[in-house]
Amino acid sequence: MNSSSPQIGFDRFIQLDWSLLALRIRAGRGTLADIDEVLASSHSGRAAKKKTRTVLNRLWLEPRADLIDFADRGVEIFYNAPETTVPALTWGMALAAYPFFGKVAEIVGRLTTLQGDCTSAEVHRRMAEIYGEREGTRRMTNMVLQSQASWGAIERTNNGKRIERKKAVNLKGSEVAAWLAEACLRYNDRALPVSSIESSPAIYPFILGGSTAYLLSKCSALEMQVDSAGNQVVCLAS
Repeated sequence: MNSSSPQIGFDRFIQLDWSLLALRIRAGRGTLADIDEVLASSHSGRAAKKKTRTVLNRLWLEPRADLIDFADRGVEIFYNAPETTVPALTWGMALAAYPFFGKVAEIVGRLTTLQGDCTSAEVHRRMAEIYGEREGTRRMTNMVLQSQASWGAIERTNNGKRIERKKAVNLKGSEVAAWLAEACLRYNDRALPVSSIESSPAIYPFILGGSTAYLLSKCSALEMQVDSAGNQVVCLAS
């Protein structure tokens, strides 16, 4: 394996209701015993359970230091609107915490933009170009695709060989829309033109809604700037 290859990290299928439970625990509405019980009933081995728990830890239960504030603000959004925000919040944390997840999302978003569907083979081929034909790349890409299907973004048909994009959810310029835009910036790890945020293929299951510039200007974690060409760009506040 090439030691310079990007790391994968997101190596387990994560059901949306597992992420919901992790969110509830971080919001003080559940305990770790609750998630241990659910994972014990859904995983046949200790190693499999441990790996799934590791992904959930990084998403919500124990996010890395630079994402703690971001995660806590996501939990606050969930606390105020728990039923409607779970898919967007889960997607945003996965983008911010796992570049591998974001790259799969970006590729699926691009490939399905015109006709609404693509083949799994196309996704695997593009991921192999980035991460190499190393052991695990194909299987982990499938883990992400399976998770995205569980989260309501896509439907996998023809025995998983075809991917069909589902109708995007309009977030209507809400608080979670601004938070998801921030997740997109964290995934890209650089300043982006304001005009490119809403059309970013990495957040293809969602429509931010409203004025993107106004939406981003209201987020204290973001900073609006003008580049040398006079274009309005947004970056993470320093």
